Amino acid sequence: MLINSEFVDIPVGSGSMRTYVATPHGEGRFPGILCYSDIFQLTEATLRSCARLAGYGFVVAAPEIYHRIEPEGTALAFDDAGRDRGLADAANTPVADFDEDCRAGLDYLAVHPRVAPGQLGVAGWCIGGHLAFRGALQPDVRATACFYATGVDIGKLGKDADAGSLSRAGEIKGELMMVWGTADPHIPSPSRLAIRKALDDAGVRYVFHEYPAEHAFMRDIGPRYDPEITDEAHAVAVAHFRRYLRGE
Repeated sequence: MLINSEFVDIPVGSGSMRTYVATPHGEGRFPGILCYSDIFQLTEATLRSCARLAGYGFVVAAPEIYHRIEPEGTALAFDDAGRDRGLADAANTPVADFDEDCRAGLDYLAVHPRVAPGQLGVAGWCIGGHLAFRGALQPDVRATACFYATGVDIGKLGKDADAGSLSRAGEIKGELMMVWGTADPHIPSPSRLAIRKALDDAGVRYVFHEYPAEHAFMRDIGPRYDPEITDEAHAVAVAHFRRYLRGE
């Protein structure tokens, strides 16, 4: 499916949030998915992932997660300096700001002329996976895909030592999908087991997909990229959103 893309400024707080929006070309209305990047913001790799998802019949909106800190249009380099800067930006962003941004993004999609009523989802990679998990707490989110979400097991997110995300899992009313790499040092097996137990205890409807891959295996730059497993993870995410947003 062909797509159109643009950058828009979504009002939030006292400012605005620069957001990449990709929309299927032509007529019709589609599910809307709020997509969260990793700590490097809207790099070309992330934009390619968002465009690819949109091409399967979704309106995708991907905000700059550090818009309160970084100049508009900032995409960090995949090197030590970029990583350190991204981690510092995260450490200086309160979870309340992330939550406010999430609501603003969902509200934007909810009234977008190409988004079908009541069909909202969230997805994200790395820190964005944790942000997507928090997005699942929103009552109008029907489906969520979290890719190698960091900090969910210990609660660490942004400036907050414990955002309480997992303890609020019982608030998730939609369908949750979590994708992991079994060789990911940031989310080892005990952490994944702890997340699974908490979700079970909270009665969340969820599915885990675990692959023999490292952290950030879906980012198509660098030695950890695994094209075959990325294709598999992308396929299960598309099926997840089609089933729970479009009813297919």
